[in-house]
Amino acid sequence: MKSTNEFLIPFIGLKLGKHQFEFKIEKKFFDEYQFDEFESCNIAATVVLEKKTTMLEISFKHQGTVNVPCDLTGEPFDLPIKGKIKLVVQFGDEFNNDNDELLILPHGEHQIDLSQYIYEMIVLSVPHKRIHPGVKDGTLQTEALQKLNELQVKEIKEEKKEDDIDPRWDKLKQLLTDK
Repeated sequence: MKSTNEFLIPFIGLKLGKHQFEFKIEKKFFDEYQFDEFESCNIAATVVLEKKTTMLEISFKHQGTVNVPCDLTGEPFDLPIKGKIKLVVQFGDEFNNDNDELLILPHGEHQIDLSQYIYEMIVLSVPHKRIHPGVKDGTLQTEALQKLNELQVKEIKEEKKEDDIDPRWDKLKQLLTDK
């Protein structure tokens, strides 16, 4: 993904201390990553960058809704999500982002792109199993559910009586008791 200016934070000109940035994340943000699991989304992301003399501490938070299909019914619904992550940025000889919580930027770097971290934070906060709230409380009415209710087995009648036992088993049981 190409970085956009909206998520590039030039930290070189910031004073020491905390600085807060607000971002509104919509569907076009995920289109840049070719991520198409969300029909739409409305997420507010807050980034607090604390500049220190030798490093940066960045706290990411988000809260909002994503429109996803239900895993059971296929019906789209707005799923509320929220999450947070922390990142420590230090300066070294070369770029290194192998660690999830530590980013090493080369000396002389003057800005940081936050878009990848915001993307990962949001995508990882969506649960694997997404169930429509109407399924949980029984209020969801769809054609698929109506058809399933029509085809549902009403009652299972399977009572075993001792008279129905195959007589060959009786002969085998006698072998155990004849000893």
